[in-house]
Amino acid sequence: MAQSSCRCYCSVPCCSNNKQKFPYLSFHDFPVDTDTRARWIRAIKRDEGPSFQILRGSTYVCSQHFVPEDTCTSASGRTRIKKGAVPSRFSWNDWGRGSHARQSVYQRSRKHFRAAVLDESQEMPVPGDITEEALSAGGVAKDHDYAYHPSPGKLDSAARRIQELELQVLSLELEIQQLTVKQLKLLIFKFCVTDEDFRYYTRFSSKEVFTVFWESVYPSASRLLYWSKAQRTDHETPSPQRKLQLIDELFMFLCRVAAGLQEKTLSSIFEVSLSTVSRIILTWTSYLYQVLGSLPLWMTREQVQATMPDKFKLYCPQVRVIIDCTEIRCETASSLLLQSESFSNYKNHTTFKGLIGIAPCGVITFISKLYTGSISDLEITRQSQILQLLQPGDGVMADKGFQIEKMLSEVGATLIIPPLKKSAQLSLEDTQKTQAIARLRILVERAIRKVKEYHIWDGLVPLSMVGSVNQLWAICCLMSNYQGPLVIKGDKPV
Repeated sequence: MAQSSCRCYCSVPCCSNNKQKFPYLSFHDFPVDTDTRARWIRAIKRDEGPSFQILRGSTYVCSQHFVPEDTCTSASGRTRIKKGAVPSRFSWNDWGRGSHARQSVYQRSRKHFRAAVLDESQEMPVPGDITEEALSAGGVAKDHDYAYHPSPGKLDSAARRIQELELQVLSLELEIQQLTVKQLKLLIFKFCVTDEDFRYYTRFSSKEVFTVFWESVYPSASRLLYWSKAQRTDHETPSPQRKLQLIDELFMFLCRVAAGLQEKTLSSIFEVSLSTVSRIILTWTSYLYQVLGSLPLWMTREQVQATMPDKFKLYCPQVRVIIDCTEIRCETASSLLLQSESFSNYKNHTTFKGLIGIAPCGVITFISKLYTGSISDLEITRQSQILQLLQPGDGVMADKGFQIEKMLSEVGATLIIPPLKKSAQLSLEDTQKTQAIARLRILVERAIRKVKEYHIWDGLVPLSMVGSVNQLWAICCLMSNYQGPLVIKGDKPV
């Protein structure tokens, strides 16, 4: 009787074991010996007929119905049933536990009767049948065990246990109510109900993505100190009690940065003072800049190659990063010197200028600090220290305005730009190369657009934000990666 294959089912009544659910069990065919087979059939309480037929290779009894002494293990590790063994462990005999099997009604009534006699006479009951002396002692035999009443001590113990469980249930119900009320008071769930609401107020693509971000920052954010407290030298002074829940503080920061709501508006919405709004925004700005900035941003060459779209592999397989500069308008300073330094000829306004680099998959991998708008592309590339991250053989894709080929050659990298026009008309090869680079380089433009969709950059950046503008810019760039990478399908980036 060898062990069966993986698609086996036990034929014992009330047993639903199969090899797929219980792979550790072994399944055994009915024995060939006629006498042993008949004993098996009687043991499992089934008769052969139209509804039950024993077929070799499809009718089994699982090893759960045999005692350990009936089984043996072969040299190959397969479980076998000893010759002449019969299944004996079933649900109707309490799985073969004879001494622990449920006693009959007559046996249970005799047991309770003897216990009653023992309680009244304080004498050991005489083994055997119930005697007339025991009946005359005042004991009354019960015809069923459910007619026997437990001792008063057991009732008191059960009553105390019931009271304890009822108190636990009331405590848990109260805790659930408190958590429900606490969640209803959270403003984030009042304003953000759908995924579209989360995209508007937080710029996260869905509630699920926001939840993942919140769960990742909560352990460290729960130990945050307000900015005014962090500035003090006396750290023994207790920090003021928070007016809002921690998740609502993050929501307030996102409303300021992503939705572009002014601090006065946030003060009215969250029903806190203007100074509290300013303190919360400064605190979360510093915190998120430290936390997100500590994550590894620059991708290795192997990571770039593994995530590179097919279009890049076809036209520019050696590209490591795509770079471009962008500018945000700022308030004009009263100082003529500051005006001249921050004035941008390209925007015809005073601006802050920064360099952004993305991997071919569309993820932002490099963020420079913001410089005054008069700085050139060549100088911002040098000062941003992106050259220190490049390796020999890397390709840097950029616009024609980036004349940084000499700087890249010093570190062994190459510049990938559209070919310059040397005659009245570009050649066919240069035209195809220009079109290919333009289709690929537009990814960095889309990445920059995602950053500028944070509405804090819609208007002029006030000079009062100069102290935190670099942190806010970096946070927006890093959080834009949570909106999902850019992917190239066909000829168009999406």
